Amino acid sequence: MTITTRFAPSPTGYLHVGGARTALFSWLYARKHGGTFILRIEDTDLERSTQESVDAILQGMTWLGLDYDAGPFYQTHHFDRYKEIIQTLIDQGDAYYCTCSKDELEQLRTEQMANKQKPRYNGKCRNSGKAHPGVEAVVRFKNPLDGVVTIPDLVKGEIVVANKELDDLIIARTDGTPTYNLTVVVDDMDMAISHVIRGDDHINNTPRQMNILNALGATLPHYAHLPMILGSDGARLSKRHGAVSVMQFRDEGYLPEALLNYLVRLGWSHGDQEIFSIDEMVEYFELADVNGSASTFNMEKLLWLNHHYIMHSDPAHVARHLSWHIGQLGIDPTTGPDLVDIVKAQRERSKTLVEMAAASVYFYQDFDGYDEKAAKKNLTVGADAVLMRLHEEFTAVAEWEKEALHQVIMTVSEAMALGMGKVAQPLRVAICGSAVSPAIDITLALLGKEKTLTRIEKAVNYIKSVN
Repeated sequence: MTITTRFAPSPTGYLHVGGARTALFSWLYARKHGGTFILRIEDTDLERSTQESVDAILQGMTWLGLDYDAGPFYQTHHFDRYKEIIQTLIDQGDAYYCTCSKDELEQLRTEQMANKQKPRYNGKCRNSGKAHPGVEAVVRFKNPLDGVVTIPDLVKGEIVVANKELDDLIIARTDGTPTYNLTVVVDDMDMAISHVIRGDDHINNTPRQMNILNALGATLPHYAHLPMILGSDGARLSKRHGAVSVMQFRDEGYLPEALLNYLVRLGWSHGDQEIFSIDEMVEYFELADVNGSASTFNMEKLLWLNHHYIMHSDPAHVARHLSWHIGQLGIDPTTGPDLVDIVKAQRERSKTLVEMAAASVYFYQDFDGYDEKAAKKNLTVGADAVLMRLHEEFTAVAEWEKEALHQVIMTVSEAMALGMGKVAQPLRVAICGSAVSPAIDITLALLGKEKTLTRIEKAVNYIKSVN
């Protein structure tokens, strides 16, 4: 069998976490089996679909690195094909025109609910529904009245639905535009989708779509319905739980590999392993190992994973992502030390790239003031003498590298009979503006000789002005 999967989002908002996991699982399954992964934009909801949402979906897929082999295909480009299929269903007696008004349908619904019946269309036009000039009509699929639909779901197990529980769904609106359940069926058939991997909120649609596929004589795909993702309170994950847009995670300083690693573990496992490279995900992924119950999104665990990836990924790769965050602060990273060196210096203390970027501003831009607490403790009477001595020694350094810089600090400490802290901390506050930085010799090496000397002079003047 040739494996073909698809990710088919509706462009009515951003690419959210649930959608990203669906895309990931579909992508992994295709990659594992040498298949094809298709991106399809289901944009037939003309009122809610926007180009902005399309762009957000494409941007999210690119950032995650989920490359597609075909597409993006847009359903709005295939209306002629959908109309052709609708007419085919009508001609072969598997669909009919329904002229029931909204008022009639609402009254029917009210009566059914009052009688504690399941609201559903009663089939009034089923055997007499024809097109009448000037009369508004939808087209309904003539669902089988008897028998059952059996879904051999690859995640949930066998699901059986009686046809009597399914009403005759609308497949074309009064203006002739096709509805979701029709377009999905046609696209899955035409694109020869072998495996439909999607959220379990579509389970109710699946038996209807299978009946339409059967009416068209199409080969049924395999279905795998993924359980929903819950917030920490047990409710379905939503905006109120925090970051649910894929690009929001980018904005908050997460690496795409960390998010992918976290998403793959939401409902899937491979033994007790927690950390997976992309290649390992492809090698180990099986739909049979997907848990059928809901998963809970845990921001703390994602943050832990992100720190792991910042620590252990190729610094050049991390630097490429850090560059965007540095740019968001209005900084051109070419005006200071190489970002690869910044990553190496800052990665141990940075859980996100936002933290790393904010903690690295002083390497690229001068600061106007000092952290109040750090200055009060370290830029005091006597510290100016230490800084002046350091300035003198640093001026004489020919090769500005951390071993020589470390030796200067040691020499000044011994010459002035001061502990290392009494020398290094005033220096750190002078050149960084705060009492926190990487190792002082590394910080000096990254900052450069000119900036170091200028900032020491500025700190000496500051001490004299406030004391």
